[in-house]
Parts: sequence; structure tokens; C-alpha cells
Amino acid sequence: MSSPNSGYVGRFAPSPTGALHFGSLVAALGSWLDARQHDGEWLLRVEDLDPPREVPGAARQQLATLSAFGLHPDREVIWQSQRSERYAEVLQGLVQQDLAFACSCSRSDLADFGQAHRCCVRPFDPNHHAIRLRVADVTLSIEDRLRGVLQQWPGRDSGDFVLRRADGPFAYQLAVVVDDADQGVSDVVRGADLLDSCARQVLLYQSLGWTPPRYMHLPLVVDAQGRKLSKSSAAVPVDADDPVPALTAAWRVLGQAPEAAPRNGSANAWLRAVLPHFDWRRIGQGEFLDRSLTDPPPSHESVTQSEDNDQIN
Repeated sequence: MSSPNSGYVGRFAPSPTGALHFGSLVAALGSWLDARQHDGEWLLRVEDLDPPREVPGAARQQLATLSAFGLHPDREVIWQSQRSERYAEVLQGLVQQDLAFACSCSRSDLADFGQAHRCCVRPFDPNHHAIRLRVADVTLSIEDRLRGVLQQWPGRDSGDFVLRRADGPFAYQLAVVVDDADQGVSDVVRGADLLDSCARQVLLYQSLGWTPPRYMHLPLVVDAQGRKLSKSSAAVPVDADDPVPALTAAWRVLGQAPEAAPRNGSANAWLRAVLPHFDWRRIGQGEFLDRSLTDPPPSHESVTQSEDNDQIN
């Protein structure tokens, strides 16, 4: 593989909620290929901020699976659970600048407002409160490499969003922005289920005076009912003992030339063979699997597509 010298830094950031499934492999492979073709670095980060959702041992298993598939990071793996002091430091700065504020409103309190917080509707409780970012009523134009310029309205859609939950954990939106900025991530390549997070993250970058990364959101792999694979019974773990079939299927989902993918060999040899043929402009022209990898390769008749709003990557 080429040595990184382009300034490009990409990453893959799974949550340890279970074994690595095929949809996650597609995102990991897409981000790895884009980083490598740009002569850049590729990083791994474990987003273990929400203990109740985590499966014991899942993070180590995911990292081992990625290694078996030849997807090795260029730096030490970052664990969000070990970065609380840094998140607290950034959050304190936002509060001191009055860019974030304490709020005791619950989700049920905001039900009549579509869950978007525009003003506090519950009296402040010093013993139970979240910290929210102040969000103005603005229109954001965000460029996605695949989808072009997208307009989002965070004031209408999310309102003043949570940076630290009332029960203590830091929110995904804060952690991902701080981590990407601290690691110098230049390009975020991830699943389309996180498109709706872009506006909140860009607003947070702006509030902190930081430059947002470039974004590319990959099509999701869904089941026959249009559900994201991580929520489907078809979400069987990929086989770390036989990586080439899953890599080849992921390559096809990414819209890449099928003839460029070897049918056998090691994962590292497979990656070396396909890398010169990767063309990110072809992404979105691929197949969206509606079956598990235990079934035969998908036909074009089985194509389905969907996007959801589950923030797990």
C-alpha cells in the first residue's frame, strides 16, 4: 500500500452493538478504498459512548474482523470511552461562550414540538439537566461528494440539540466532531443513515471555529422490507475465516467493476488487486443486497434501497 502523504485522513467508526455485519463492511471498505486511493491515512475509532447498547466483547471482535479483512488502521485505535475529559473541556468552552446551555426538557416535553427544542418548556432542575447547543433558524448548504449540494434546516428539524445527556453520557454529535477534528479527519465516508447528522455537526464545527471535513454518504444495504441491515434478521456476521466472498459482494454494492475483483486468495491480495480500479464516482450504481451472505450472489432484480436515521456509525 502507498505511504500517506496527501493530507487526506479518513476513518471508520463502528459502535460495539454486535458483530460486524455486511452493511458495516460496505462502509468500512468504501472509506478504506477512498483513503487509500487518495494516498491518505485510514483510522479506526470505537464509538463506545452508550454502555446500555453495547455488547460485551463486540468492539474487540469487530476490530479483529476488520483485521482479518485486511483493513488495518494507520494509527492507534481511539476509544471514545477514554476521551471524556476532552469532551468535557470542549463542552465547557461552549457553555462559557453561551453557545450551549443547560436544559431540563425531556423528550416527552418536546413531543408537541416534533422533538425539536426551540425553547425550554420545563423549569430548570439543577439536579437533572442536559446540555444543548444553541441552534439558530438557518439554512445550511452542505456538499456531499455523491449527492451534490444538500440543504438542511437544523433549527426546524432538530432545534437546540443535546451535547451531553441528562443521565451523564456525552452525545454522539459532540464526540464525533471533537474526535474528527482532533484526529485531523479531512474526509468522512459513511452510510447514508447519517445524512441527517450533517447539519448538526457542521453547526457544531462552526460554533467551535473549526473547519468541517468533506462528506460522502454511501448507499445503505437493506433487507427486502427496506430496513437497514443492522436492524434486520438478515444481518448475519461476515465470515472472518473466508473474507473474499464478502469483500467481493461489498465491492459490487459499491458499484465497482466486478471483473476487477479476484475470486480467491488472501484479503490483502484482494485489496491490492482492486485498489487501482476503484472509482468513487461509480458508487450508487451498485446492488443493494436484500439477503444474507449465505445466499447466492444478488441479482439486479433484488435491488432495494432505503435510508433511516439510526445513529450508530
